[in-house]
Amino acid sequence: MLHSDQVPLTQSALLVIDVQDSFKVGERWAQRNNPQFEDQLSALIAAYRAAALPIIFVLHTDSDPYFAPNSPQLKLMDFLDKRPDDPLLYKETRNCFTSTNLQALLLERGVRRLAITGIQMEQCCETTARVAADLGYAVDFVIDATLTFPIPNWDVPGEVLGVAEIEERTSYALRRRFARIVKAAELISELAAVPASV
Repeated sequence: MLHSDQVPLTQSALLVIDVQDSFKVGERWAQRNNPQFEDQLSALIAAYRAAALPIIFVLHTDSDPYFAPNSPQLKLMDFLDKRPDDPLLYKETRNCFTSTNLQALLLERGVRRLAITGIQMEQCCETTARVAADLGYAVDFVIDATLTFPIPNWDVPGEVLGVAEIEERTSYALRRRFARIVKAAELISELAAVPASV
């Protein structure tokens, strides 16, 4: 895999995965980790815009009524600053590549490095990071610009994997194997050094 220090930040794109109203239905939204998620992601979007680097938004569809193609919840959360020229893709798989034209978009824009953000940390975000690394992209996994929820163990009634454990396991599994684990503030600082003419 390529590491982030091998690919210039000028060849990066920000991927905003599944930040959609579908997740706000029911009890789980109140159980989410990372209450600073909206602020961290908004700051990253602003930093990518200031650096004139691509931002790509993705929405997830499946058989769940709140994720169905005709669901009123299948829309980006209101806090997101999506511009008309920002691509918006719809996926039917956990990763963002298999069921979309994401790779063609990245090739068209000369992108060789991806910053991964969104929902859920250990599912669509982590899966996308793994596939991206295998496809040859350098990956910055922005751990505090993702979020997740407790996961019940369907085989052991009452057993739940907490959000702290999920974050620890995700970071452990991805770090230096599939991605650089990075905080939003660090990546924003690096973006501030990107020449304005890019």
